[in-house]
Amino acid sequence: MGAVLALFSAAQIACCCGSAAMGLCCSACPSCRNSTSTRIMYAIMLLLATVAGCVMLAPGLQESLKKVPFCKSSMNMEWQADCESEVGYLAVYRICFALCCFFVLFAVMMINVKSSKDPRAGIQNGFWGIKYLLLIGGIVGAFFIPEGSFGTTWMWFGMIGGLAFILIQMILIVDFAHSWAENWVGKYEETESKGWYCALLFCTLLNYCLTITGVVLLYIYFTQPGDCTASKTFISVNLILCVVVSIMSILPSVQEVQPKSGLLQSSIVSLYMIYLTWSAVANNPDKECNPGFFAFVPSGTDKNRVTFDAQSIVGLVIWMLCVLYSSIRTASSSNKMSLSEKVLVKDTGAETASHSADAEAGHGERKVWDNEEDQVAYSWSFFHIMFALATLYIMMTLTNWFHPNSSLETLNSNTASMWVKMISSWICMFLYGWTLVAPLVLPNRDFS
Repeated sequence: MGAVLALFSAAQIACCCGSAAMGLCCSACPSCRNSTSTRIMYAIMLLLATVAGCVMLAPGLQESLKKVPFCKSSMNMEWQADCESEVGYLAVYRICFALCCFFVLFAVMMINVKSSKDPRAGIQNGFWGIKYLLLIGGIVGAFFIPEGSFGTTWMWFGMIGGLAFILIQMILIVDFAHSWAENWVGKYEETESKGWYCALLFCTLLNYCLTITGVVLLYIYFTQPGDCTASKTFISVNLILCVVVSIMSILPSVQEVQPKSGLLQSSIVSLYMIYLTWSAVANNPDKECNPGFFAFVPSGTDKNRVTFDAQSIVGLVIWMLCVLYSSIRTASSSNKMSLSEKVLVKDTGAETASHSADAEAGHGERKVWDNEEDQVAYSWSFFHIMFALATLYIMMTLTNWFHPNSSLETLNSNTASMWVKMISSWICMFLYGWTLVAPLVLPNRDFS
């Protein structure tokens, strides 16, 4: 508990109180928009909470955590689960509970904010020290919540929120794929250099090779010749869907309305789909169909000890990249998902008049300028909802989609999480397919 407080206190001291702190934090950085710097600050808060969650899972801390209030009270209530083995996971639950409540509170507070002239803009963009104090207080209070049914109830919130954030991840990944392809195709058309064409071809082939390799490994490690029908079905269906969307992306009718759509985007989406398939079948409680691979538990180690498995580590990396991407990236002009306008910052173009005036007046270039005086660059309320869902997703990832009060032999595997991930993979593929055919299905609607 002290480690968590020390971590957040360090961040608090660094950022102090008020919006001026943002300028101080960014004084050594290139100039940027206020909308971007604010997102970065919230992303840092989320990443610090993630580090605190990882600290709670440190093997050497488990003995000390048995003294936390919720573990003691639960033991007095004849709690059936093994506190020594699960207390790290339940500590992560409480940290993420406080952080999720923090973002939900701000989402409600920022409803219907139209520009930075709104009095609530100061709360959104400043007072970072007070925000950290509020969050630390929430975490401390969460540790006094008795276990009872808290873990099981919060797990279901985590699963639903995790599913929702997987869909948001898909939107971010599709936007990244569109931006990547748009940038490289544009450079190829400008320079007519075959180097860009070869780079596009190489990356596309590499993604498809990794996708095929992943499918082969899934069939080898997660299926048996006469068994594992569910795993075989999941892998086969998703493989077929990957082939379908890849073919759809190069159809003449699709190319006519989306000339920059192609196999590069489909290859990235297919690779992400195979990761989701792996993540799903790795949660199969049937050990005959889930022997796993890339084991991170050394031989002779207590199997009941809190550990990270391979798919959780990969999920953590993808989550971190998506959070950072959503914080600094502007929406791609070729992305046909209208939801990306809320997820990503709109590129408002040139600097604001006040920023230019200050520079011309000799006041020096401001490191952070307000680009939201006329209208906000993104939905502030939706941004906090997205980070609340990101918190739930990272909670489930850090705890290996843990089922409270489950048998320690199946601590990291349960049918509910398997189906949540598999259904999310199908929804993700449907969303990407829709971005390809939407202009054809609704020709009278402007998707530009």
